[in-house]
Amino acid sequence: MTAVRPEREDHLYGGTPYEPPIDEETVALRIPQSSGSAFGGDSLSAPGASTAPPVTGTPAGGRAARRKVAKGRHGRHGGHGDHDSQGGPGGTSGTAARPLSRVEARRQARARKPSAAVVASRAVGEVFITTGVLMLLFVTYQLWWTNVRAHAQADKEASSLQDDWASGRRNPGTFSPGQGFAILHIPKLDVVVPIAEGISNKKVLDKGMVGHYGEDALKTAMPDAKAGNFGLAGHRNTHGEPFRYINRLQPGDAIVVETQDEYYVYKMASMLPVTSPSNVSVLEPVPPGSGFTGPGRYITLTTCTPEFTSKYRLIVWGKMVEERPRSKGKPDALVE
Repeated sequence: MTAVRPEREDHLYGGTPYEPPIDEETVALRIPQSSGSAFGGDSLSAPGASTAPPVTGTPAGGRAARRKVAKGRHGRHGGHGDHDSQGGPGGTSGTAARPLSRVEARRQARARKPSAAVVASRAVGEVFITTGVLMLLFVTYQLWWTNVRAHAQADKEASSLQDDWASGRRNPGTFSPGQGFAILHIPKLDVVVPIAEGISNKKVLDKGMVGHYGEDALKTAMPDAKAGNFGLAGHRNTHGEPFRYINRLQPGDAIVVETQDEYYVYKMASMLPVTSPSNVSVLEPVPPGSGFTGPGRYITLTTCTPEFTSKYRLIVWGKMVEERPRSKGKPDALVE
């Protein structure tokens, strides 16, 4: 009996193997040929063998089919497939962002915009910072710059006085408000400061000088008077602060007034630590509370207390113990 052979076995006898037609338009999948077949690589196995197609990692059907499978697996740009994005087929890729609508964009913008409370807190914080900086600058100006400027002005006035005395351009007499006419020395405190007529802040005290009570009801004697009270005022803090430490003076400490022709040497006698600014009796020819019992040649130093305030006044009194012509040289109080 002649056996009927499968059509695909023609190659065993030298015939051309059968291949199914390829749909070039759809590039349909084909059963791949087995290269390891005992019958010359035919897709059909030997009789009795399994006819299940082999499982391989490379899709068959030509280059176009492989590209299509690769696109379905990894996405158009090599990303994850449909199963990777939303957990199942037909999902949206995780890398693709859906564009926001106008309403959503406005909502997000409002969410990012700070609330009124935040804006108010920021404004208050900026006000506090600005105020703090301004206060710091003001304190620096008062405690440091006013002293620098006042010392420079006082030193200039002292040098001018010395030059005028040496050239004879100034003579003792009546002085106009703000005009310098003497130099005050307090050796214990290392104070050397010009004395000017009047107690005006603008014309005298704020320039680092000491002012002489020489106007109206507060008029006091000059150092060359045979009897009287030579009254002086000066800043305790800021603007040169020449009287800052006069509270440290002790009885017997020297206070020297230098003029064009004379040195007037006083010794500190007593102190009134606190009194009212309106207590003008401290400038009387014989000040009550000073310990002086009769007319004499006295000096009174007045300044503010406590420090950095002007609530009260601190008073220091002294009594003249020596009058020395400049022609005889400096007194011992300035030489020691």
